[in-house]
Order: sequence, then structure tokens, then C-alpha cells
Amino acid sequence: MNTENYVVEAHTAAAQEHESAAKSHRAAAEHCSTGNHDGCGQYAKVALEHSVKAHAASTLAHTKSGKPVAVGAK
Repeated sequence: MNTENYVVEAHTAAAQEHESAAKSHRAAAEHCSTGNHDGCGQYAKVALEHSVKAHAASTLAHTKSGKPVAVGAK
């Protein structure tokens, strides 16, 4: 795999974690709005876990994006 593909994969991984966090946040909001506070808390916890992973993946993608790609790197 070349360096450019690694950067693309890093951004893709970050996006996937952000999407997972968003889905969990929406599920938590739905449960809270119906009064299911246990369900809300469970989804909020999952959302937090995805958010932490998204932050780490975003940091990695940002770091990799700032590095020049060596000519002919594979």
C-alpha cells in the first residue's frame, strides 16, 4: 500500500467512526424523547466510545495529511 492510500484510509476510518457516533447520538435522543432513560444512557455511552475513536482517527488522518508523499512510495 502506498502512502497516499494510507491517508485516504485514515480519513475513511475517521468518517466511519463519526457516522457511528452520530447514529448512536440520534438513537440516544430518540430514547430520551420517549422517556426511556436507560436506553438513552446506553446509546449515549456507545456514542461517547465512537466519538473517542473518531477523535483518534481524525488526529491520525490530520497528521498523515500534513506529510509530503515521497515520490515512488509504495
